[in-house]
Amino acid sequence: MRCALRSLCGGLLLAGLPLFAPALPTAEAASGLDEAALRTAEALRDRALAGSPAFALAEEITLIGPRLAGTEADHRAVRWAEARMRALGFDRVALQEVQFPFWQRGYEHGEIVAPAPQPLALTLLGGSVGTGGRPLEAEVVAFDSLAALEAAPEGSLDGKIAFIAYRMGRARDGAGYGPAVGARSNGASVAARKGAVALLIRSIGTSSRRFAHTGQMRYAEGVPKIPAAALSSPDADQLLRLLARGEAVRVRLDLVAGVGGTGRSWNVIGDVLGRERPDEFVVIGGHLDSWDQGTGALDDAAGVAITLAAGAAIAALPERPRRSVRVIAWASEENGLWGAREYARSVGSRWPGHQVAAESDFGAGRIYALRAGAAPEAWPVLRAIGGVLSPLGIAVEETGGGPGPDVGPLVALGVPWAQLAQDGSDYFDFHHTPDDTLDKLEPAALDQQVAAYAAFAYLAAETSVDFGEAPKTAPSPPPAASR
Repeated sequence: MRCALRSLCGGLLLAGLPLFAPALPTAEAASGLDEAALRTAEALRDRALAGSPAFALAEEITLIGPRLAGTEADHRAVRWAEARMRALGFDRVALQEVQFPFWQRGYEHGEIVAPAPQPLALTLLGGSVGTGGRPLEAEVVAFDSLAALEAAPEGSLDGKIAFIAYRMGRARDGAGYGPAVGARSNGASVAARKGAVALLIRSIGTSSRRFAHTGQMRYAEGVPKIPAAALSSPDADQLLRLLARGEAVRVRLDLVAGVGGTGRSWNVIGDVLGRERPDEFVVIGGHLDSWDQGTGALDDAAGVAITLAAGAAIAALPERPRRSVRVIAWASEENGLWGAREYARSVGSRWPGHQVAAESDFGAGRIYALRAGAAPEAWPVLRAIGGVLSPLGIAVEETGGGPGPDVGPLVALGVPWAQLAQDGSDYFDFHHTPDDTLDKLEPAALDQQVAAYAAFAYLAAETSVDFGEAPKTAPSPPPAASR
């Protein structure tokens, strides 16, 4: 063999390197995406960014009103979602029935009766019992955290109302939610073990407005069920000021609520069928139910609208992606992920048919990062997707993040997850309050998210690369906020 560049050839031979090394895989080969697929995703992105139906869809959902799972309004929302999916061009639409304990709020009133009588802005926590048909009056004992309440001696709160005053911190990614939410979830049973007759908490939120934030709580087995309610942050501060004066503070609560029988709702599932692998799915979605005080615009009409619009954009393409894109309007998320758990149960051992799942359930702030939990071979695909999302101000972050709450039961089976992380800097100002209304949504921000979800879902469905299995050590879910 002759070598025109003798000195270079000799150097390579002396170094023990082959003259013709195997070609490294191209970015196209590693990602399983050709130039045409990337251009299609860019076109989806740009069309959505120029204007999408997301805001109009969110408006339609909020016009239904509050959608507490199992209520007539929730059922109207299910019928709306089914009809909308058909009208938007989804190839297949199905309803999956979900059953759950049906909780309803009744009457709620609280007031300080001594030493300075005044009303309290409060709201029952989801799943709470009431005060038994008559007002309950008792002295209040404050704790600065759930841990402090847990450390109280058994019996030390006999006949008293426990009050957890922990203040949630504000963060773009909602990181303050995790340390705070235990007071809402578990505080009532902890307080009951100490002898308390009721629980009050500072609302799990970041607003200084006089709205109380509701949210789901649960009772431990074998522990008395006591009423649990959240105070607005200004009222929590007022209670602390009175307690700081050293006088006994007494509060009267008159609360009516409880679980009454079995509720029913439905996951609404719309498929854009893949051209080659119609039985493999990229799942996106949001939850259709809401709490009963606001109209659930941020939580989660926005998420349903964003993912519906993204699915519709893919359905309108002249050629479908390789796999199916499935949009799910999840049922009964707020009171225990019942729709998500039923869907995961129905999937069971067939989970490898799910390429990846992503959920929009963190308000309506613009997406700023793409994160994922998937096999190593999926990362070239995710980086290629990141290249398409970059003009939207979205960066690929290869660590951190976690699956949304409705995606969690699928991830537990092994389904890979993706997180299109939304800016939640002000999300917990409105979360689970009467102030969660349509005026908090910005159409242009929704369009940015539709652009991101459409491009992501299309490319994840189009690639020839399988995303494998979610890492066994998947991070904890981010604060999504709805549980």
